[in-house]
This record gives sequence, C-alpha cells and structure tokens, in this order.
Amino acid sequence: MSKEKTLSSQLIYDGKILQLYRDDVELEDGKTSKREYVRHSGGACVLAVDDEENIFLVSQFRYPYGAETIEIPAGKREKGEDPFVCAVRELEEETGLVAEKYELMASVYPTPAYTDEILYLYLATGLTKKTAHLDEGEFLGVIKVPFEKAYQMALSGEIHDSKTLVAIYAYAAKKARKEL
Repeated sequence: MSKEKTLSSQLIYDGKILQLYRDDVELEDGKTSKREYVRHSGGACVLAVDDEENIFLVSQFRYPYGAETIEIPAGKREKGEDPFVCAVRELEEETGLVAEKYELMASVYPTPAYTDEILYLYLATGLTKKTAHLDEGEFLGVIKVPFEKAYQMALSGEIHDSKTLVAIYAYAAKKARKEL
C-alpha cells in the first residue's frame, strides 16, 4: 500500500465547521506535490423506519446548490462526540422521533478526494413521536414516505444526497438478504 509523507502543513482557513489545509507531501517515487483538503468533524445520519415501513426524510435548502434537497436526518458531530450520540440527537431534533433500536449500517467517506469527513449511517426502528426542536437558523420539512417510494425516488434521481442514497440502498440490500 502506498503512502504519502507529509513534509509541511499549513492551515489556510479555520471556520466554524471546517478547516482548510494545504500540505506539501512526498510521493512514493520521491517527488513532491501539494494537497489541499478539508478537516471536518464528521457526522451521523439516521434512516428512521416505522412499523409500516415508512421512512422519514427532511427537505431543506442547501446554499451551495441553491436548491432544496431531500435527505435523511443528519448532523455534524461535536468535537470528540460519539457518532451514536450524534445520531440520536439529530433524529429527535429534526423529526421529533425517538427510536428504541439503532443499528450502524455503514460508515462512509462522502468525498475522499478533499476531506477527511466520515459519516456514520444508522438504521432506527421502534419509533415514538416526541417534539422536534430545530437548531437556530435551521429550517426544514419532514416527509414521511413508504420505503418503496423512497427507493424509487433514489433510482429516478429525485434524491441526490449521497448519504441518503447509501442509506436507502443499504436498507434495500438488508431487505433482499432477509436481514430485517
């Protein structure tokens, strides 16, 4: 397995949710190159499935795309926070749902070319409705849809968000293997 050796690292930007670095690296052939990347605390997301096999999605405006997206509930991990704790918090904050059971379905690198972000995808079942309490400045709508409809939305391109696609496809694979 090849590895690059860090020769120097420069913090370019230190923001609220990410840091941007520019590093000089030595490649395995001895040549040098530059790497620009984002450090991010990562996040957790939840595919919440009720007893009738409906799932809960959120729609929200995403500034970088200038459009509303459809996603599973998710949020950024606080520094040092356990991904499970983040998942539980975000599900309740965004949807008002509390789950009896959580199962880690996957951890994914959403954009490995330029960030160290890791997303932890959980399946939540045994749902109970409480009260949502969105973060300040967070505006979203909750959408309850049958899983099969969500699966078709993923296949048709109506859902673009990678974490949501991975969660839907992982759940479909579990169904196909009769693991649910």
